[in-house]
Amino acid sequence: MHYEYALVILSASEGSHTVRIEKTAMNESKTTDFGFQNVPWEEKQKKVAEVFHSVADQYDLMNDLMSLGIHRLWKKYAIQLSGVRAGQTVLDLAGGTGDLTQKFSRLVGEKGKVVLADINESMLKNGRGRLLDNGIFENVEFTLANAESLPFADNTFDCISIAFGLRNVTDKSAALRSMYRCLKPGGRLLVLEFSKLIFSELAPLYDLYSFTVLPALGEWIANDAESYRYLAESIRMHPDQDTLKYMMELAEFEDVEYHNLTGGVVALHRGFKY
Repeated sequence: MHYEYALVILSASEGSHTVRIEKTAMNESKTTDFGFQNVPWEEKQKKVAEVFHSVADQYDLMNDLMSLGIHRLWKKYAIQLSGVRAGQTVLDLAGGTGDLTQKFSRLVGEKGKVVLADINESMLKNGRGRLLDNGIFENVEFTLANAESLPFADNTFDCISIAFGLRNVTDKSAALRSMYRCLKPGGRLLVLEFSKLIFSELAPLYDLYSFTVLPALGEWIANDAESYRYLAESIRMHPDQDTLKYMMELAEFEDVEYHNLTGGVVALHRGFKY
């Protein structure tokens, strides 16, 4: 029998990394996490798609309610660290309803370009409609794209951002390699994502909010408690700050750093391609 082997990063800290080698028979189905569930590898993408088809119409409202509007400050900080200038080309990956695209569009100006890409048709449709309603279309393109195999040429973008999307990707390492390939030399990647609290004493309160309040809000606003329960679970399954930093370094990014926001509820990682 033939086997394939995968390096699974369990955790990482400064100068120390905990890994596991997984051995899988070539004809045996691999599994991955979908929230707290363990599902066949090939099914996660479909299940995540179902979640975002369900929440797309109420996505912006729910973001404001869930974060008490703080997500706007997190995104503003990401824009500030992006270093995007007039005339540059930017990929807003998993761009959803276009919050970051709208801001990047103003920065790159007439001679620049922003590509809003998302794997979910419902999210992309909503983002496109929102930007057109705001009169933003001359320097923006829209692409249905899978982060694991981006449909762009090598060395295309000056900056790639992915905000609250990486945790929903099945093969995060493949996605990071794909992003690295598409960046120009000197380009940078920004990953804005929920992460691990740096104040462990607040964890019980955070768990109560995540697994009680969020599903209740989802039921009230979007008539969908289960999708928001998955979103809360997916946060817990996402790599912590040091582990994601290590994964970016394995994908060849250099000068990787992260900034904890709101006590580690969210972290902004930045890495460069030289």
